[in-house]
Amino acid sequence: MDWLGRAQIDFTTSSKPLNLKDKEGKKTDLLEICQSTVPPCQLNPLIFNGHAQTMWTATKAHAPRLYYKRRIFEADHEEFNGSFVVDFAVTDPSAKKEADETLTPRTAYFTEDELSKMGSDDDRPMLVVLHGLSGGSHEVYLRHAIAPLIDSGKWEACVVISRGCANSKITTGLLYNARATWDVRQTIKWLKKTYPNRPLFGLGFSLGACIMTNYLGEEGSATPLKAAVVVANPWALHISSKMLQSTFIGHHVYQRVLGNAMRTLAMRHKDELEKYTNIDTTTLFNHTYLYEFDRAYQCPTWGYPTEEAYYRDAASSDSLLAVRIPLLAINATDDPIASYLALPYAEASVNPYTVLCTTSLGGHLGWFEIGGGRWHSKPVCNFLNHMAFEVDLDSINYGANGKRTSGNPAYGTNFDPIRRRMHVNLNQ
Repeated sequence: MDWLGRAQIDFTTSSKPLNLKDKEGKKTDLLEICQSTVPPCQLNPLIFNGHAQTMWTATKAHAPRLYYKRRIFEADHEEFNGSFVVDFAVTDPSAKKEADETLTPRTAYFTEDELSKMGSDDDRPMLVVLHGLSGGSHEVYLRHAIAPLIDSGKWEACVVISRGCANSKITTGLLYNARATWDVRQTIKWLKKTYPNRPLFGLGFSLGACIMTNYLGEEGSATPLKAAVVVANPWALHISSKMLQSTFIGHHVYQRVLGNAMRTLAMRHKDELEKYTNIDTTTLFNHTYLYEFDRAYQCPTWGYPTEEAYYRDAASSDSLLAVRIPLLAINATDDPIASYLALPYAEASVNPYTVLCTTSLGGHLGWFEIGGGRWHSKPVCNFLNHMAFEVDLDSINYGANGKRTSGNPAYGTNFDPIRRRMHVNLNQ
């Protein structure tokens, strides 16, 4: 029962899930794999609801220690130029003592010699991770999820840092938004070229889950990624935002905390914002709530008329329809930030490449177990390990769901799930 910390788990997918084969040639499907890799969800009964699970994340700073080396990339996007950084998980024990005090904990820049030696013909699976709003590779929820993979000695991983986050510098007036897929796209292209034999996998959390899903929808079967997991995706951002604003705790706690995080981030880049944009930083820094920040920054920077227009345009629920690789999406239905009303049950039920796994407890990136463990790390690692080492990745049928678009030819209608209101050159 929920009140004893035992969460109910449900799976939503197509009535005809994606057919796959294991490396022995045995037939299976995506739903069967997800059901076998998602363990029972037994959480700490004292952290008894979504609010408690979410707020407890602010008090539990302990997580596995991971070390990173940071590489600076110059964006190859014509419009969204500038620089961004990627943190690579360190697997060499001799390099784990290095750190740069100007960066996030246990992180240092690659040396010129190390940069020149990047590249390999090995076939170790590699994970591309996207963090949540204003976060980075140091986040506790992220380290809990990927540390078992790194510590196993079988995986490589990197975290694409949203522009301006995690003590990174911006060289234009652009930060990022939920549609900012260009940096992860460039990173994945670079990884595929630099490590041609490594199978690549994706993992996104919260806003990073939204960006990852949007990227997967935009790329369809063309993505080099073999499979992905998205955790605590807010999906329909306009619904989640309205839900937050409709309650006292949502408005005055969550919206305030998220807004303060973005305001603090923007203040670190005050000089660049004033140099490259026409934004009134004094007004921007006086805002309190997330929707106010989005109205004052995202709208004038990207060209949206209102923050609601931005939320609708950047939502990833329709993008789910265009995903063409195996995708496991994990959400808690008591998540007070990524509202259950925004969950894409209908979209997941018609796409055989996607499985939506919901737990009745967990909050937003909480899932605290007795003893302090985090449940979400188990299905993430189990699923990725199974896909990387047990499944014949060549058995994926990228045409199992036919064309990306739908419509009625008799009336000349056409529905494209990634057709956006704001046109952006995807640089594909």
